[in-house]
Amino acid sequence: MKTAIQFGAGNIGRGFIGMSLAQAGYKVYFADVNPVIIDRLAQDKKYTVHIMDVEKKDYEITNVDGIFSNGEEIIGEIAKAEVITTAVGLTILPRIAPTFVAGIRAKIANGSKEYLNIIACENALRASSQLKAHIYGALNDEEKAYCDEYVGFPDCSVDRIVPPMVNEIPTDVVVENYYEWNVEKASFKGEIPAIEGMNLADNLDAYIERKLFTLNTGHCITAYLGVIKGLSTIKDAIEDPEIYALVHEAMEQSGAGLVKKHGFDAEAHAAYIEKIIKRFKNPYLNDDVARVGREPLRKLSATDRLIKPTMTALGFGLPVDKLIVGIAAALRYNNPEDPQSLEVQAKIAEKGVVEALREISGVEDEAFLAQVKEAYDKIA
Repeated sequence: MKTAIQFGAGNIGRGFIGMSLAQAGYKVYFADVNPVIIDRLAQDKKYTVHIMDVEKKDYEITNVDGIFSNGEEIIGEIAKAEVITTAVGLTILPRIAPTFVAGIRAKIANGSKEYLNIIACENALRASSQLKAHIYGALNDEEKAYCDEYVGFPDCSVDRIVPPMVNEIPTDVVVENYYEWNVEKASFKGEIPAIEGMNLADNLDAYIERKLFTLNTGHCITAYLGVIKGLSTIKDAIEDPEIYALVHEAMEQSGAGLVKKHGFDAEAHAAYIEKIIKRFKNPYLNDDVARVGREPLRKLSATDRLIKPTMTALGFGLPVDKLIVGIAAALRYNNPEDPQSLEVQAKIAEKGVVEALREISGVEDEAFLAQVKEAYDKIA
């Protein structure tokens, strides 16, 4: 039987990627360090995904297993797998790279000529390429040549809201009905696996930026404005008329940049915006604003969901005033339980808003920085 490994047995891993692999006929090994989840998966060999949306449905996911990602057993499974996916968070990729290196070396030692495709399904730009760089950094020239022939690293864009919810059975997971998984077709090695719901993309950058500039941008601005107004969930925040209006206009401004850059149909993209905002209103997800807003340092970086869409639109001479309010709201985000939030606040306290944002974002445009400072002061 064909096998796959899903690194990260969290909600996205179980509720989206691992589910898709299992439904495609793979035996799926979930690799993680969480003993509660891994032991239960190893015991039950199944779990349930609950679709909580306008239409509710339960899917029993079978033919799965749990394996510790920091144990010896995982190395042998990597050497045999056809597909490996990750959903661990971008900062964890360098930590798991040595395990991939050991698995690839075991594959070489076995004389395997079977193809392996590694897809990092992270909420980041070209995460598979980033993982590949970490792995290649530890390989010798002969091992790199083997990977060049037999190991693919297709980049992808993933989209499914999976809020943290406590279930009676710890491995069960609640998800929304909507999902997108766009994977770069040209980067696969060998025969491309047939996985229902995996869209093979010829122009992945357009898909990546459409999601980043729309879902991610709108989601985090909704969260930051919700925090400022003392609201606890994304649904509560987007149902506030003032927040809704600002978020909608910010998504239109980021969308205008997308239309110019990638040639999207303007009407189709407007419909996509409406679909995304409707997802924010899903009453069954109960998504917490603190969860969506976490890690503002990353979200304010040059290539992420606030600065990149703003600078793209600015580059085409388009309005960005509502996006700037979103950036200012992110700078106002003060969560004592979020280390990145504390770091942002410390930078602002030490250097002021303009210099802190210049350092965080890398943007040197004085007029833009001044506009953010003005919006930041108005929020106060």
